[in-house]
Amino acid sequence: MSIVDVKVPVLSESVADATVLEWYKKAGDALQEGDKLVDIETDKVVLEVVAPKAGVLTSIVKDKGASVLSEELLGSIDTTATATTTSPVAAAPVATAPAAVASSADPKTSPAVRKMATEQGINPADVPHSGDRVTKSDMLAAGQKPATVAPKAPPLVGSRPEERVAMTRMRKRTAERLLEAQHQHALLTTFNEINMKPMMDLRTKYKDEFEKKHGAKLGFMSFFTKATVAALQKFPIVNASTEGDDIIYHGYYDIGIAVSSQRGLVVPILRDADALSFADIEKGIADFGKRARDAKLTIEELTGGTFSITNGGIFGSMMSTPILNPPQSAILGMHNIVDRPYVENGQVVVRPVMYVALTYDHRIIDGRDAVQFLVAIKNAIEDPARLLLEV
Repeated sequence: MSIVDVKVPVLSESVADATVLEWYKKAGDALQEGDKLVDIETDKVVLEVVAPKAGVLTSIVKDKGASVLSEELLGSIDTTATATTTSPVAAAPVATAPAAVASSADPKTSPAVRKMATEQGINPADVPHSGDRVTKSDMLAAGQKPATVAPKAPPLVGSRPEERVAMTRMRKRTAERLLEAQHQHALLTTFNEINMKPMMDLRTKYKDEFEKKHGAKLGFMSFFTKATVAALQKFPIVNASTEGDDIIYHGYYDIGIAVSSQRGLVVPILRDADALSFADIEKGIADFGKRARDAKLTIEELTGGTFSITNGGIFGSMMSTPILNPPQSAILGMHNIVDRPYVENGQVVVRPVMYVALTYDHRIIDGRDAVQFLVAIKNAIEDPARLLLEV
């Protein structure tokens, strides 16, 4: 016998513990090296733990829902063992219904059947049934009561389903951070509108050539990221953070880009965004989006950041007041693009317009700096040549 331990991955210093989210194997299962064993959820990401060696999973030490620490034992693998398979044993026939047998494996059930099983206190696997599925009729037959039993109160008219689901660890931590931001920072939001036509015309003109050369689509986020970095360079206080009574000015530009995942919103970081090209930014954001959906982002990629951008426009949001991501001091909110009346050279014309919002910590950022910062972004988007000439 040769035993190999399965352990919790090394967690970063900012993550105290984690929760066992889901086991994909059970004790006695044969494993190949690299097989997915269990998901571990931290406050920021879901970590995938795979089999370090081939063999048989001999034990599971931490069940689903257990809290675990860095490098704590999850289970063990015997690399010299082989899985044993037992032949299924047919259940004895039921006297009242010879054709119906209770399957030794868990039968298939519908939500209605599972609800009836809960109400009647019956295990569907113990109910006489035909084939591999327990039907509603099987449950009704198994749950018949003597006529002397007092009838239940009549149910309310119509379906009134409810489902209680615990918050995920990530959702709870997000809620804590949002409340922290509101309670510990003097949040204020300033708004502006941007005529998107110049940028959209430029994108339309070069998007095919851009994709052909760089292998990435030319989107709006690269323009806004570039414009944001240029504005941060003009107004360093917006790129600063707070620590106690100190203001920390950052000489680098790590931009958090909010992306949606099945488990909620996550904000991976584009490091040194000032040194990235339009193509680098587009590729980085596309990669973040894909790995967020696949729960492949690392803790390090979600840690840090000096400023964040969130785009509610992809979901149809017209206007919002984003909440900053502490210890950052500001966040830019983008919204949907809608044709609106717009005054241009004294004439009312129809232009594609986006409303933008900057939420900032008024303790360290004055209103003048916040407004001028947002105007700098507006000017860069409305005249994209500024981004190339750095003016």
